[in-house]
Amino acid sequence: MSVNYTQDQVEFIVNQYRLKPDRETVNMLAEDLDKSVKSIIGKLSREGVYKKTVYKTKTGEDPVTKKEIVQELAELLVIEYEAVAGLEKAPKSALKILREAIADECMD
Repeated sequence: MSVNYTQDQVEFIVNQYRLKPDRETVNMLAEDLDKSVKSIIGKLSREGVYKKTVYKTKTGEDPVTKKEIVQELAELLVIEYEAVAGLEKAPKSALKILREAIADECMD
């Protein structure tokens, strides 16, 4: 079985990534070592240091689907999800406002 990375390369990859753990570093390492980005990510993963980038919305929030918001509304109102499933067709901003208003009422 052939070895894709020498021990020195592994140490270099890990150290560089720990200094700046982002995609830019991965791209730079791939170019410097003449490897694919997937190969570098795979090696970093096997070494236990790779951190998957987490998607955020334009506003910096974690993404939430309309279905999840409607499920939360059903829980807050203590009703079956199926009874309000059609709300998924409403604009997400309206669903968020409704969820916040209901949550505030439940807190009082």
